[in-house]
Amino acid sequence: MVRIQQDSFDINSEVKNIKRSDESGVGALVTFVGYVRDFKEDKSDTLTSMEIEFYPGMTEKALLEIEEKARRAWDIFDVNIIHRFGKLNLNDEIVLVAVTSAHRTDAFRACEFIIDFLKTDAPFWKKEIGLKSESWVDANIKDYEKINKW
Repeated sequence: MVRIQQDSFDINSEVKNIKRSDESGVGALVTFVGYVRDFKEDKSDTLTSMEIEFYPGMTEKALLEIEEKARRAWDIFDVNIIHRFGKLNLNDEIVLVAVTSAHRTDAFRACEFIIDFLKTDAPFWKKEIGLKSESWVDANIKDYEKINKW
């Protein structure tokens, strides 16, 4: 399941929902939650919030393609990807990836794969808003280096 939403999500409810929707053979559930953090290049400024934009239709398609690649690579039961957009404050949740499988290795690898490719292949744009300035976040070369391992 893929959702792009402005509202916050409840991690506990999402975990219960994905576990409930799966087969009785679930042996592992792995989750990743990403948060807004102060990671501005300009260390003389302090991040207060972030604005996230996306391209409707294209972004959902990209997320579904990433999910499908993970399903082909690992033996997993269910995937839940939630990504937020709009204005988010420091420490707000941005993204949730939850994966269930019979065994932990498949769930861990699929979850890591999905979040790595969300960082590079999903059309989201992020603007960091600080006390002194605002700036769009550039692509991070380290994110692209991570996907090369897959």
